[in-house]
Amino acid sequence: MLCQALRRFGKKMVRKHPLELPVAETAPARSLSTLDLVVLGVGNTLGVSVYILAGEVARDQSGPSLMICILVAGLTSVLAGLCYGEISARIPHSGSAYLYSYVTVGELWAFISGWFLIITTFAHMGLSLVTKTLTLVKVLVLGFVIISGFLKGDLHNWKLTEDDYIKAGLNDTSSMGLLGSGGFVPFGFQGILRGSVTCVFAFTGFNIIVTRVELAQNPKCSIPKSIMISLFICFLVHFGVSAALTLMVPYYQLQPGSTLPEAFLHIGWVPAYHFVSFGFFCSLFTKVFGNMFPIRQQVYMMAKDGLLFPVLARIQTGTYMPILATMIIFIVATIMTFFLGFTDLLELRSVGALLVFTLLAFIVLILRNEAQVQEENEGNEADVQEENRPAAESLTLQTLFFPGNPTPTALSGWVVSVCSSLLALLLTLLCLVLARWPVLLSGDPVWITVVVLLLLLITGITGVIWRQPQSSSPIHFKVPGLPLLPLLSIFLNIYLMMQMTAGTWALLARSLKPTSLRAKTIDLELSRASTYLV
Repeated sequence: MLCQALRRFGKKMVRKHPLELPVAETAPARSLSTLDLVVLGVGNTLGVSVYILAGEVARDQSGPSLMICILVAGLTSVLAGLCYGEISARIPHSGSAYLYSYVTVGELWAFISGWFLIITTFAHMGLSLVTKTLTLVKVLVLGFVIISGFLKGDLHNWKLTEDDYIKAGLNDTSSMGLLGSGGFVPFGFQGILRGSVTCVFAFTGFNIIVTRVELAQNPKCSIPKSIMISLFICFLVHFGVSAALTLMVPYYQLQPGSTLPEAFLHIGWVPAYHFVSFGFFCSLFTKVFGNMFPIRQQVYMMAKDGLLFPVLARIQTGTYMPILATMIIFIVATIMTFFLGFTDLLELRSVGALLVFTLLAFIVLILRNEAQVQEENEGNEADVQEENRPAAESLTLQTLFFPGNPTPTALSGWVVSVCSSLLALLLTLLCLVLARWPVLLSGDPVWITVVVLLLLLITGITGVIWRQPQSSSPIHFKVPGLPLLPLLSIFLNIYLMMQMTAGTWALLARSLKPTSLRAKTIDLELSRASTYLV
């Protein structure tokens, strides 16, 4: 009896959601070009974070090496963008990591990724002239900041010493931050890692592009292209703003909670302060009036699928909006803003984004080696179950490294799924050990042996995945260098997450309490209207 209950519960955790083709009468018009999607991605990513994040990270975590933090965070986001690009090309349906998880790896991971997206998604809707105008204003203002920083900045601020710190303390009556060791990297390698985690938040807005797949003119081509172009533009802007800020103001003189316009007050350029403040308020305007739509849509989708309380999916007559879900989101967001500090909110959103990025890389490994593309399986659940049964083929050591079929089979897909799960576990253990890198540098033979063994296991399992046949489906974009790039993405994401403070993990654990509640009540739910793939 208990075994049957556990088996039934396990099936519910891994069941998949079928993709539904849009009905011709209700399908939205495909009107968005690649340029429209790029504007949407850039406008959503370059939000208020670019005006506040740089000063917060430079003061306490990285100093002038903030540019390196932006580079690491940008690399992490680019790898995630590559994964988003291939998944959106294979599954051309409007959604997010929640939908991609639901149709590939099952209900449990869909709930987790959806909950993380609710925490981390603060995006704005808008494809109107107003949005394009505000995006142009923000880019122009930030371009002015970059040029001004190089004109009015001082390279000496990248090589500050203790004498400069003492002199600044005599002339500055406001509170100053820590000096650290001075120079370009005042807080060491650890400071760069901590700053990189926080800077991931600066790139989390690009995922709004995948929510517009069904509006794109050529989604299989334009979605991956617009993601990469948006990330490249945002990286250049963030990198330039970071350099300009640290050139204009010594990092220890940046005030807690100060915004980018205040840097111009430090150099006595008041007109520029007002001009940059205008760009800041443009960003604030687009966020305040637009950030409710994607979160509300995410909650509605999860409630409709039964992963959140069904009452959150109720549509108000006349407005056609989930009013109750909107009100609850607004209340929760207000409470979080009131009780949590700015740094806590940044880290909470960053760790949620990193977890979603990790799941995306895992999904790419699964999709590339699946026996049959998910969207081709619609409406034939029995055939899918029969085909995906690995018992039909024999598993030997030879088939691991020399599979007999040139195309993916049920067995090869099962092997990749198991190996990918093992790699995720081994990479987590490796990152836990590498988090003690000062001990490794001391030459402790025990830790060095552990690292070597983990690297050997990771290399061997990676070789198994590499030898498995991959899908030859003709799509416009594929992640290059599979399985190395997805595994590099998983490693970077997990290693950066290891730099989070215990307080951030406690906040994240507290936010995931509804998971246990849903697990306790899932067996009591009535059958749903939609069908699922077991």
